[in-house]
Amino acid sequence: MNKYIYIFLLCFGSIPVLSQEKNLSNEIIKIAEELAAGENDQEAVTLYIEQLHELTENPVKINSADESEILRLFFLSDFQVKALSEYINRSGNIVSVFEIASIPGFDRQTVEMMIPFIDLSNNNNSILDTVRFRSTLFSNFIIKPGEKDTSDVGSSFKLLSKYRFITGRFSGGFTTEKDEGEKLFDFVSGYLAFSGKGAVKKIIAGDFSTRFGQGTCTNTGLRTGLLLTAPGYMAARNEIRPYTSTDENNFFRGIAAQLSAGKAGMMIFFSHSRIDATISSSGDSTGIFAERFYETGLHNTSSMMLKKDAVKETSYGINLTFNFRYLKTGFCWSESRYSIPVVPDISDPENLYDFKGDLNRIFSFHYNSLINRILLYGEFSFNEPEKYAFVQGATLRPSDRLTVNCIYRNYSPGYTSFHGNGPGINSSDNNEKGFLGNFTFEAAKHFFISAGCDVSHFPWLKYRCSCPSSARRTEIRIKYMPMENLFLDLAYNSRYEMLNDDLAQGISQIEERESRWLKGHVKYSPGERLSFMTRIDYKTVQPSGSTGMLFLQDISYSFRKIPLTFWFRYCIFNTDDWDSRLYAYENDLLYSFSIPALSGRGTRSYFMVKWEIGNRAELRAKYSLMSLISDKNKSEEKDELKLQFRVWF
Repeated sequence: MNKYIYIFLLCFGSIPVLSQEKNLSNEIIKIAEELAAGENDQEAVTLYIEQLHELTENPVKINSADESEILRLFFLSDFQVKALSEYINRSGNIVSVFEIASIPGFDRQTVEMMIPFIDLSNNNNSILDTVRFRSTLFSNFIIKPGEKDTSDVGSSFKLLSKYRFITGRFSGGFTTEKDEGEKLFDFVSGYLAFSGKGAVKKIIAGDFSTRFGQGTCTNTGLRTGLLLTAPGYMAARNEIRPYTSTDENNFFRGIAAQLSAGKAGMMIFFSHSRIDATISSSGDSTGIFAERFYETGLHNTSSMMLKKDAVKETSYGINLTFNFRYLKTGFCWSESRYSIPVVPDISDPENLYDFKGDLNRIFSFHYNSLINRILLYGEFSFNEPEKYAFVQGATLRPSDRLTVNCIYRNYSPGYTSFHGNGPGINSSDNNEKGFLGNFTFEAAKHFFISAGCDVSHFPWLKYRCSCPSSARRTEIRIKYMPMENLFLDLAYNSRYEMLNDDLAQGISQIEERESRWLKGHVKYSPGERLSFMTRIDYKTVQPSGSTGMLFLQDISYSFRKIPLTFWFRYCIFNTDDWDSRLYAYENDLLYSFSIPALSGRGTRSYFMVKWEIGNRAELRAKYSLMSLISDKNKSEEKDELKLQFRVWF
């Protein structure tokens, strides 16, 4: 009875609590949750959250009307970027953020997503124009007090440190990470960069990431995901940027440059690094080869240490772009060479089309064209004539209240790009055909209806399915924002997929599984410093009949007279098994994320506090506790402590 009284007070007790200074929008939280629920591309969430925090520290100066500046809002489409730039050039500076909603291609939903990351000040001088030395250093310390593995080669805590400096047009930094159970300084990364205004736009020495076109050829940056009811898609980008993340294999180490001359541009790069792999030897022991690449980056046991930096990779490439009035085109070529050949284990039929050899060469052509209210974009890449990747999409704005998106992709089973990531639902760009369509409609003022459907087919075997298969995803979402401080969201999702059954022996049978998920949440901020959110989820899975439910309450409070802010969550969940698990985004340390999978029966709560130490430093601490109740009503608790210290000078 006390538990239910506590829940009632959390839901309806109108205590005057205050919000954090800059909340991530509900749309961004939704994207992060969908990326995490995919389970096969967790690093995409890290990159996404990291780039958002970078935008928070250095907001985009919208009133500059500079397309290259606005493009830093990577979640905007080319249509929106061009429309916003033309509006400012024609009508003058934007005074209110909600003025953006009246621009063709925008609505209030998109504006809410932009708010934490833009600056409307009239001072359009770039941060690069000042020579003042500025730097930031922060370090995260994470420990799970109740967990210890005696097989680990290092200590049980996790440590992440990052340093970055900017002085004029020069910048640099380094990143070090030690995962749980690893030795200290297991991963070290660093870079130096120059940004210019003339023919030389950018030079990076050290570790860097690249993203060209739709990403099917080369994309070690942000993955272009397929979200069912997104207002637009993460548009094609041609960029090189310093690498500051912690994926230990999917980045380049060497030198890269971006050059331009009139309407033409060129990006070139050269990289030589070591990557993780599982090494095997031939039957007569006369030669060694890489059976597969090891992508997790975790080296906390002796066997995993053997995979660390096992193969030398040399990569290089060039991307040429040409900009016309209504058309942008690009040509990309890249090669990756390996110190020992890659030979997959084809005794497993799933690996039959996997890459084999010591050289992977890719050519691609990409384009996007903006004609009135229609944006067309696409890319074609190939290793060999019969091994290709093809993407074609369109965004239409029939009226200011309606946006329609559609995208088709076709990745042949044999296509391989070790450093590519194009639009799709798989973590790799191969063995997938699909079509997605969606729309977003502003049915009334501040009332949005959106729906989307994605149908995909996998011509060959894939993970957890030993035959060609199909999948389908649908979503219907209703959003209502009657006031700036009130947000209501109701979503219905359906997922259909074909998977192997759970038989331990014998030939696997194919099981058609469909899950349905209903989610609703309300977010209310009665004061400038106030925010609380209530959320309820319900999920069913057929044919097993498994069900799951979740209820959570968030509260945040920022003191007026002392520099303290805290966040609190209490969550109850009950799922029959792993198939009906649920995900819920949590506030976390800067440049970090937490979206735990909630499965079983129990509770999860956390408390996080931020202390601002003058204008030069801040300290954050987060303590989370998950309590799981077994079938015998025994409680098992797992806790985690995270600390972060950040200083800038």
